[in-house]
Amino acid sequence: MSMVSFSLANYSYYTTHFFRCKGFKRKKMKICAIICEYNPFHNGHQYLIEEAKTRSNADAALCLMSGNFVQRGDAAIFDKFLRAKHAVLGGADIVLELPTVFATSNAEIFASGAISILSKIPEVTHLCFGAELPDKQSFLNAAIALKEEPQIVSDTVKRLTGEGMGYAAALTAARKEFVDERLLTYPNNILGLEYTKAIVSQDANIEIMPIPRQGSGHRNENISGEYSSATSIREAVYQGKEKNAEPALPHFVYQCLPNATKINLEPFKKLAILQKTPETIKKILDCTEGLEHAFLKAATLTAPLEKTLCSSRYTAARIRRIALQNLLGIEESFIRECLSSPLYLNPLAFQRERQDLLSVLSKANIPFLCSGKSQRALSSVGMQCKRLDEYAETLYSLFSGNEIKQTTVIV
Repeated sequence: MSMVSFSLANYSYYTTHFFRCKGFKRKKMKICAIICEYNPFHNGHQYLIEEAKTRSNADAALCLMSGNFVQRGDAAIFDKFLRAKHAVLGGADIVLELPTVFATSNAEIFASGAISILSKIPEVTHLCFGAELPDKQSFLNAAIALKEEPQIVSDTVKRLTGEGMGYAAALTAARKEFVDERLLTYPNNILGLEYTKAIVSQDANIEIMPIPRQGSGHRNENISGEYSSATSIREAVYQGKEKNAEPALPHFVYQCLPNATKINLEPFKKLAILQKTPETIKKILDCTEGLEHAFLKAATLTAPLEKTLCSSRYTAARIRRIALQNLLGIEESFIRECLSSPLYLNPLAFQRERQDLLSVLSKANIPFLCSGKSQRALSSVGMQCKRLDEYAETLYSLFSGNEIKQTTVIV
């Protein structure tokens, strides 16, 4: 399959013009959506796309994918355009970017932001995700029960965190009375529950479709055959043992592993912290309980931030996210603005044969960024959010030493 990159605006214009001239009357397209990171894209992801298309009986699979920085608070091992290309080669019809402001946030914001974007596309009928408990009704029951968090949950969380328990662990313990415990303890279930909660709270007309996860768990650091976790694959790359990951990857991803990006963000994160005041650091999402002072002290030490600050109360992922969002200049107030404002659909890659999707997405309820004209339709918050994506892209390019070609990929 060949790959070229050229004007998406021309594609969109000629496709729309063709259908108008021929007098085609379109039936409403059914699109199944997948929210993802693909860091990197592996066999389990390819399986999920295939299953999503089959089970939803959709006309197309749309992936909403994180950009160059990901939810665990790190840089992705491939840039967003290459990862989007891999997704299309693996069966996706089009890949859109999940804005940086959401992609680098905690699970609740990550999910809420993604659903707020997908819900603006009327043709998105299904959201498919991998789950350890692939029972749709269990997710819906839990989301409805937690739509308005019972007061006892808040009280229990306050008591447990006061006793030294971490917030995430305290929340899980408090919710067990109302939710199937399996939805609170397995990583894919936890994220699936956040997606479902967002759909319910936003009253989005999207049907969830949990699909059984294949292979090893999300946090498993060891390669375990055909279906291995992205964590284990990244670990193999970091250790220079790319060959071990070959069984878990499509060939088009495996052949790129020698060029994987191994960015150490630690010194940049520390420098960004030392340039800020405690009052400024405190404005970052999840930087609570005086953590801003701990960050400033930890930034002067040689040990990694997460090693110094991680505890039963503060997870390593939370520490990395706070430091990353501080580096990118993302404050909680701006995240909240983005959640309540119309943003955009930013295409990263799509199948050449599926240019019909461009016409469909151009009629979404938020701008489809296929031309300069569409960018001028952005709201003020949308414009700031897009500039943040571009800033993140510039930093990734500088940190990795690789110039990123900022062009939608057509496969």
